Amino acid sequence: MNNVFTRVSALNQDDFTTLFGALYEHSPWIAQEAWLARPFQNEDALLAAFRKVVAIAPSAAQMALIREHPELARKVGVDDTLTTASQNEQASAGLDRLTPAEHARFTASNEAYRAKFDMPFIICVRLSEKDHILNEMERRTRNTADEERRTALAEIDRIAAIRCRDVLKALETHA
Repeated sequence: MNNVFTRVSALNQDDFTTLFGALYEHSPWIAQEAWLARPFQNEDALLAAFRKVVAIAPSAAQMALIREHPELARKVGVDDTLTTASQNEQASAGLDRLTPAEHARFTASNEAYRAKFDMPFIICVRLSEKDHILNEMERRTRNTADEERRTALAEIDRIAAIRCRDVLKALETHA
């Protein structure tokens, strides 16, 4: 087992939750539950533990997790619940530098999406650009509620995987 994963597996539940609790937006309960699956042999095993917690969570908990995510492309300072990770991720896709016309289109698309699904649109913005995000938001508005719930959860897992890699890299750097 890699030294990083030996260290991660040896953490107590509180320390593990502190380290990985922010992978899923405002939902440290996922890390708390994933800790039970240790020891972790590698990154794949760690990520699988997080995904399993989300997959077997009751529907109400899954919807609460989805609703913890911020609306994309809000004007800076409007959403004080936006985590630093979300701010950085949105900035990486240029969502903090929209023209007035782009912001209006995002706002209209966000409102149409929320009206249909009663949840924020979720996409892994670190793997996307603003035009792709807008196109996906408009395309996915045609999905069924169940399709969109599944898609949102898959995107949340993608976001968490990238954040997890960031945490693991930091651990390797500070070994």
